[in-house]
Parts: sequence; structure tokens; C-alpha cells
Amino acid sequence: MRAFVMTRYGDASAMEMRDVPEPTAGRGEVLIRVRAAGLNPIDYKVRQGAMRLVHRLDLPQVAGSELSGVVEAVGAGVTRFAVGDRVFARVDKKKLGAFAPYAVVHETLVGTMPQSLDFADAAGLPLAGLTALQALRDELAVTEGDRVFISGGAGGVGTLAIQLAVRMGAQVATTASPRGQELVRSLGATTVIDYRQQRFRDVLSDYDGALDLTGGRDLSDSFAILKRGARTVSVAGLPQPANARADFDAGPLVAAALWAAGARIRHRAGRSGVGYRFLFMHPSGADLDLLAGPVDQGELRTVTDRVFPFERIADAFAHLEQGHAKGKVVVRM
Repeated sequence: MRAFVMTRYGDASAMEMRDVPEPTAGRGEVLIRVRAAGLNPIDYKVRQGAMRLVHRLDLPQVAGSELSGVVEAVGAGVTRFAVGDRVFARVDKKKLGAFAPYAVVHETLVGTMPQSLDFADAAGLPLAGLTALQALRDELAVTEGDRVFISGGAGGVGTLAIQLAVRMGAQVATTASPRGQELVRSLGATTVIDYRQQRFRDVLSDYDGALDLTGGRDLSDSFAILKRGARTVSVAGLPQPANARADFDAGPLVAAALWAAGARIRHRAGRSGVGYRFLFMHPSGADLDLLAGPVDQGELRTVTDRVFPFERIADAFAHLEQGHAKGKVVVRM
């Protein structure tokens, strides 16, 4: 089968179309005929080598983090799915494999696809949806009446995080360009700041939590707008020593390296009297099923920026890496 393969770490040329063997489902796994796959910043950051210290891949490897499709076959012991089921998944981080006509995923990572979505929209939901849900529910523990700041609200994670935070009873502030402001307001954000004209730290204060999706200066600025004792959760900053143990199954040398690399950001957070946590999202079929419910009830909508044919996946990545997508970029098989 023809797949999009990461051959080495590097620039865009490190990924290419190649013929690879069709996978087969092992025990506890399902073979999925992929109908669409989502593209994410983590895909090109991994390609660039940003995660090599804590998460080194066995290259060459079929790339791709999330997909939607139809169960083609099931391995021994599979009980949750049958041939013909419409499913979606954030695939195993060590195996990847979404950018191919067929992918094998353990059944615990697979969810039943929302009935109201087509394959393209469903393919863009797993990674962003799980990131938003786990950040807000597990790390920030958002509750009724909280005020939450989400940077970069018009992106793939941001569009879902705004809606989920509002469903949890929070008031949401976010940043967006003029082109994205109408979108984020329609999703429930009550305060929208044009990041091209104004720094949000000059406008906001006493927030109960922040979800940083953009990194850089935005991450540091988020500390300044929080109540003392509150926390910023980031997917764009630096992993911390706790991540080495809990998320990467790495040893003390990696933890020490992360401690040194993250010293400055921890110091900035501590000086503001707030906490900092890097989120390394965990694939979960159970959480995907939790997201599917509100989607089918019309309470959570996906936002797809563009859909490319699989043969033009290199163009899809070029579009994504420009950084101006509103919602998700998807390829259709």
C-alpha cells in the first residue's frame, strides 16, 4: 500500500510517499480502513526532532496521529468492535501509522465515530479533542464560574477547548486574528483579544486557569493574568521532569535534562505565584466516546479548515505549517 512515511528527522523532505506492507491486526487490535486522517503541529514537530530527547521513533515509520475509518478486521480478543463499525482514533504515539490506507490500532484507543459527522470532520477530532478535554478536565479541573484563558482559540485545539470550557460552566477569553474573531465568538468566547494589536496580559487579570496553545511569549504572559495558586497548562512549552516519569517512561538522565531546560519557565511561573504543567495527551477510546456524545447532541461542533486529497498531503502540511489554519487540516483517502 502507498503510505506517507517519515524517513528521518528534518525538514519537509523527511516525509515521503512510499510502498509499505499492509498491516495485520494482532491480539486486542483492530485493522481500520482509513477514510480520512488529521494533520497536527505535533506531526511536523516530531519530524523536526523536537521530541527526540523523550520520544525517539524507530525510522522509517508510517506517520500520522489520528484517523477515521471503518473496521476491516479484528484481532483475537477484541470485544468492543466488529467489522463494518465506523470508528475514529488517536493512534499509539510510538506506532503512529494514520497516513496510510490501512492502520492497526489497539481497541482501547479507538472510539465509535459520531453518527452526525462525515469521515473528514471526524478525523480532525481525536487529537485536538482529547488534548482539550484532558487539559480542562484533568489538569485545570474547570468548574462552574471559572474564568479560563485559552491562547490561539481559532486553531484545532482551541476551537474545541473553547466549547468544552463553556460546557463546563466557564467564561472564556482567547486570542485570535481579525479573521478568527467571529469564529471564536460563535463558539462561546466572551472576551476576544486581537493578538496583533494588543498583549492579553495588558487586558486580563485574576483568571482561574490558562491553556497555552501557542508557546513563546504567550506562555510567559499567561502567568501574569492568573490568580495566585492557579495554573497554566501548555502543549506548546517545554516538558518538565514529571513528564519524563509519567508520560515518557524515561529515566533520571532525561528528567535531569528536562529540569535544566525548563528552569527558566519554572522560575517565571514561581515568581508569579502560579503553577506550570506541560500536557502530554494520552490516547483514550473511552474519552473519545465521551466527546462523541455532545457532538451528536449538537453541543460540540468540529471546525475543519481544509480537506486535501491524500495524494496532496505534502501540500496539506505546507498549509498547516504556515500557521493560519482556522480549525483542522485533513486529508481524505
